[in-house]
Amino acid sequence: MTVKNLSDLFEHTLQDVFFAENFIHKNLPTMIEKSSNPSLKKLFKDHLAETEGQIERLKKVFEAIGKKPEGEECPAIEGIVKEAEELIDEIKDAETLDAALIAAAQAVEHYEITRYGTLLTWAKLLGHDEAISLLRDNIEEEKSADSKLTRLAEDKLNKKAA
Repeated sequence: MTVKNLSDLFEHTLQDVFFAENFIHKNLPTMIEKSSNPSLKKLFKDHLAETEGQIERLKKVFEAIGKKPEGEECPAIEGIVKEAEELIDEIKDAETLDAALIAAAQAVEHYEITRYGTLLTWAKLLGHDEAISLLRDNIEEEKSADSKLTRLAEDKLNKKAA
């Protein structure tokens, strides 16, 4: 896709985050399987369901701007997930692995938060009024997931790993 203006950039970034959400949805089951802490497993399972909802909202954003929902390969999210996969293979201690899984999940959340924040700002500028509430819902879920991961890490899992 050739980016000529902010509208094109909005669409490109929307395709990027659509790819990212679908990629994450595909990879979250591995994180669920590898985590040993029941609270972390539940958090990942809950976020898997949220991710499904986020993908559906993104489809509605595409519809609102008159475009077909499609992803644009996102090397950033692929790199974050690849790094997590490498750590999963290297770490044998369950508590340390849980701490690493939280760190990887937070890297994903922070990436998504930046993308949704940018899209939300651009949607306002471009007058994509239907997209604004959909994107706002997605960013709020990502911020909530990040906050839950932080609390779990700080209150429990990092201490166990130490």
